[in-house]
Amino acid sequence: MNYTTGIALAVLGVVTMARPDSPPTYGYSAPTPSYAPAKYDFNYAVNDQPSGNDFGHEEARDGDHTQGSYYVLLPDGRLQRVTYNVNGDSGYVADVTYEGEAQYPTPKASYGPPQPSYKPPTPSYT
Repeated sequence: MNYTTGIALAVLGVVTMARPDSPPTYGYSAPTPSYAPAKYDFNYAVNDQPSGNDFGHEEARDGDHTQGSYYVLLPDGRLQRVTYNVNGDSGYVADVTYEGEAQYPTPKASYGPPQPSYKPPTPSYT
C-alpha cells in the first residue's frame, strides 16, 4: 500500500466514525406514527344554475371498508352517477348509471356572412 492510499483510507475511516447513527432531531423528538384504522366521512355538492355546473361527492370510510358516490351533469344533459365501494383488498367496485336522455340541440351559428364596412362617398355637385 502506498502513502496516498493509506491517507485516503485513514480519512475515510475518520469520516465514517464521525457520522451520527441517526438523523439529528434539532431538539424535537421524532413523531410516533399512528396506526389506528382510518375513519372519516365527507360530502360536498355544487349546483350553479347560471354556469350549468351540477356535481357532488360523498364518501365514508371505516377501517378497510369505503363506500361512496359522486355525480356530474354531463354536457348532453344526462346526470352520470357513480356508486362505489372498497372492502379490504377486494379492489374498487363501481356501478355507473345515467339519468335522463341525451340531448344534442342543433347548434346555432354564432356568426353570419361578413358585412361590408366601407361605403363609397356620395358625390356632391355644387
